[in-house]
Amino acid sequence: EGASEEDPEVRNLDTDAKGEFTVCWDPLDGSSIIDNNWAVGTIIGIWPKSTGLIGATGRDQVTSLVAIYGPRTTVLVALDDGTYEFSYGCTPEGCQRPDGTWEPWICSRQDIRIAPKCKIFSPANLRAAQDIPGYKKLIDHYMTERFTLRYSGGLVPDVYQQFTKTQGVFSNPTSPSSPAKLRLAFEAAPFALLVEKAGGKSSDGITGKSILDVQINAVDQRTPLCIGSANEVDRFNDWVVKSEE
Repeated sequence: EGASEEDPEVRNLDTDAKGEFTVCWDPLDGSSIIDNNWAVGTIIGIWPKSTGLIGATGRDQVTSLVAIYGPRTTVLVALDDGTYEFSYGCTPEGCQRPDGTWEPWICSRQDIRIAPKCKIFSPANLRAAQDIPGYKKLIDHYMTERFTLRYSGGLVPDVYQQFTKTQGVFSNPTSPSSPAKLRLAFEAAPFALLVEKAGGKSSDGITGKSILDVQINAVDQRTPLCIGSANEVDRFNDWVVKSEE
């Protein structure tokens, strides 16, 4: 089975009944910023055929992958023992072979760890701060404590930096006038598996529990999200989630 964010419907592709997985992918995340020639990416979540997608959770994923297309093409992969990065067309000795061809994929980062503390923040859905005093308080805290703002409006580059900088927090709450638009199966769950395998945390933005424990009840299900360094996800839960209870 498979489902694309561009066509959010689970389709049976198993013509010979030998398929083992359900694959859910966002082929071009960041389409709204691609005309600016900014970094964009691809997000893939893979579930076992035994669970399928509907009724499963992000924690049921076999693996997930996120590719980013920038000056280099790199891919994060969730493996059994952690999160690894692979780079296309490069080795420590160089990228191009003597015959003009390019080197294949190499492992460029092993067992990446996201530190519990951070000084980088990526605040999405800032309009929600008009409805949620706790979110406005959180943004003010980041400014007062002189956090570094790094936000492009593309989920892939905004969260991917947590793996290259080994720190950071991305927040996208929901409010009555500015509901969250991230897709649980196509975006939030695959990224959360990578982050949590690297020692970070995620929040569903509603109960404060991990986004990986939220049941997928619809292919195009939307969700708020906070993800990244553990201490800042905890702060988001304390200031934003609990203030709305």
